[in-house]
Amino acid sequence: MAKGASRLERIVAALRKLYGSLPPPPVTDPWEMVLFETLAYLASDAKREAAWARFRRAIGVRPERILAAPASAILPMTRAGILAEDRVERLKDAAAIAVRDFDGDLDAALAGSAVTARKALRKFPGIGEPGAEKILLFSRREKVLALESNGLRALLRLGYGREEKSYAASYASVREATRRELRFDFDWLIAAHQLLRRHGQDLCKRARPHCDRCPLTRECVYFASAALGA
Repeated sequence: MAKGASRLERIVAALRKLYGSLPPPPVTDPWEMVLFETLAYLASDAKREAAWARFRRAIGVRPERILAAPASAILPMTRAGILAEDRVERLKDAAAIAVRDFDGDLDAALAGSAVTARKALRKFPGIGEPGAEKILLFSRREKVLALESNGLRALLRLGYGREEKSYAASYASVREATRRELRFDFDWLIAAHQLLRRHGQDLCKRARPHCDRCPLTRECVYFASAALGA
């Protein structure tokens, strides 16, 4: 670790030592990420990736093909997660938006400013600010620490930001708290996203976190408060 590294950089380095270098994101094209994130709700990574491979083979990713496909042809893939019928509707809604608002070319809509790109991505069902930031990060269009729920929880417990009543407010609070500690490098930011997500899934769980196996307890506000209350 370089001398003068920020606290967050030290945390990410500790997680990299624990989990190793994780594989690159399975999907990085913005339009394909919209579909990938929509396809299999609350499925495991392995099930989502298997469903995605089947979807690409059977349906393809062009909006026109998705709109033309019968629901019965898409359902076997959306059944990798829950709310399968709803996912079919969302995929078709996304395809309709891509054709209607972007002439089937999302890349062109993301070529402008980050503000314009986020606004474009948030037109798609289920893509909020965190999802838009993840797409822009993984497609290497914006250097931003995108977070999902597991990574957000880990950083809140480490003392970044505040847990607010709304997820959006909590997310904004953590993003602001980490801003000055970031390394504005795509590889580092993507790794930080993946490592924090993995940590939230494996050890820093919502219920009964495995603090006894965590290398970050000296950094952790949650652990310190739990120890004081013991």
